[in-house]
Amino acid sequence: MKWSFAVLLVLFGLANLQGQEDGYALVNGKYFPYTIDECGDTLILASLGGVSISAPRTFTNAEDQKRYRRYRRYALKVYPYAVEAIKIFREMEEVTNDMKRRDRKKHIRRLHKQLKKEFTDPLKKLTKTQGMILMKMIEKELDKSMFKLIKDLRGGWNANYWSAAAGMFGHKLKKGYIPGQDPVLDAVLNDLDISYQISRN
Repeated sequence: MKWSFAVLLVLFGLANLQGQEDGYALVNGKYFPYTIDECGDTLILASLGGVSISAPRTFTNAEDQKRYRRYRRYALKVYPYAVEAIKIFREMEEVTNDMKRRDRKKHIRRLHKQLKKEFTDPLKKLTKTQGMILMKMIEKELDKSMFKLIKDLRGGWNANYWSAAAGMFGHKLKKGYIPGQDPVLDAVLNDLDISYQISRN
């Protein structure tokens, strides 16, 4: 179950806030309202994003429980890459939305070169299972198969090339994420939120 709520964070020893009743405090580059209570403690009000709360998992056998733990550990390792991939994809969609086809292709080509430099080495170090979980996270959020994503962004030839390459490792890029196909994987992915909304302020 996901809840969005405000939480009171208690910070002690903020020397520059001593003797003041309320105001704003700079924390990690952002300003938050604060007040000082009757005990002299500084209370900062911060609004947090969605928090995932799930009941303890029950499994029909020890093997599924072991696989859940392994998948969860791997999912937490690739989580930052999934979040960044979704963010980049959403922002790219927004930027290229009104572009002509030719300009869009140029923009995507430039972005591809930049991302290749940044992510090739760390992604090469992922295991086969970690790579699969990363792909499923992205497919689940975007509701598209990896094959379709590559085809839309880089063309049919690239999509077929990567589909064949992935096939050598047992991955089927054309299938995409299918809820219910692997209940253990579903349980892990449902615990993690990688959504990203474009801010239009």
